[in-house]
Amino acid sequence: MPSDTNSDVGGIAADRLRSIVERIERLEEERKALASDIKDIYAESKSAGFEPKVIRQIISIRKKEPAEVEEQETLLDLYRRALGM
Repeated sequence: MPSDTNSDVGGIAADRLRSIVERIERLEEERKALASDIKDIYAESKSAGFEPKVIRQIISIRKKEPAEVEEQETLLDLYRRALGM
């Protein structure tokens, strides 16, 4: 029986599975590095006198569609007025 580099083990192509797992592991490492870089930028913003929590909110808002942002702001204003704020 010839040796196959993409041999099946229990009906699973082992080399293909290994390739997928290794690619995911590489991307997970890249994600960790990116998260660390982002954390450093928030620390830099804080040392420059900016409020990281507010920057996070701005980034969240910028990801949304303008109509969605307007709707949320309208509801927030309505709820504040209803609570006498």
